[in-house]
Amino acid sequence: MDSPFFSIVIPTYSRPESLLTCLTSIRDLTFPKDGFEVIVVDDGSDEIPLDQIRSISEDIRLTLVSQPNSGPAAARNCGARHARGKFLAFTDDDCCVDPRWLESFEKQCERTPDCMFGGRTENVLKGDACAITSQIIVDVVYRHKNRDPRDARFFASNNIVVSATRYSEISGFLASFRAAEDREFCDRWLHQGGRMVYVPEAVIYHAHRMNVRGFCRQHFTYGRGAYQYHKMRSERRSGSMTSELTFHLNLANWLVYPFRSVRRRQYMSVASLLCLWQVVNAIGFAAEFLTPRVLEDDPVRRRDGSEERVLITPDND
Repeated sequence: MDSPFFSIVIPTYSRPESLLTCLTSIRDLTFPKDGFEVIVVDDGSDEIPLDQIRSISEDIRLTLVSQPNSGPAAARNCGARHARGKFLAFTDDDCCVDPRWLESFEKQCERTPDCMFGGRTENVLKGDACAITSQIIVDVVYRHKNRDPRDARFFASNNIVVSATRYSEISGFLASFRAAEDREFCDRWLHQGGRMVYVPEAVIYHAHRMNVRGFCRQHFTYGRGAYQYHKMRSERRSGSMTSELTFHLNLANWLVYPFRSVRRRQYMSVASLLCLWQVVNAIGFAAEFLTPRVLEDDPVRRRDGSEERVLITPDND
């Protein structure tokens, strides 16, 4: 089988309806069908919608791999091992891609193939305060880190494109991270001399519905990941916590700017959630500090492959 230009890698865990919506959006891409493949990595879900995925695989080149639950970072590494494309395009199962998503990245990949590219995320749940606040957090981080699109510093892992060769050379995501793996990956990329380019026209649409409890649980986990991230940065001397202070001290960025896009009736709920974000994130950071763990090598990479199962390939349907 000819190697495609892009391999789209999607980690998934127990969100069958969202996954099918994501795959449907990929099926509707305007990019030539022979120019990309899709690798879905199920991360130990109780049930996989095989029949529906097979139906979609009739229209696009799709591989479904199942692995024991190991986290999204390990799932992305698993997908990369099964990919045949020149470039890896990562998104998540709760995202839909814009029809011209790959075309927006293709131009950049041909121009500077050794760079990492990141696109823009838009929240589609306009009435969900937690989803709105989560999008605001991403926006303020991007606004601070990626002020110069040609010299970006951070991309979320749901909208990244990178050369498959460079991904292998940098050893992919660090699978011992269950959160903040994208922060660690971007920092390691920059530390090893790589360049990152922001491509805002490459859009994905994010639909992650959650309640306040889920919001707190997510950002508590991010706080734990943040501790691991800073510990790793310190060990390899790629940065320190003091370098992050400019973000937290830029009050206009995360206290004034966010409310420009928020409806007045949502001000109080969003303001409360932004405060809750800071508190819960700090608690998660402290919790990880008090119970430090040894960051292991990629647990999936050490296996002999016997625990990975290929359930669907473009050849067996």
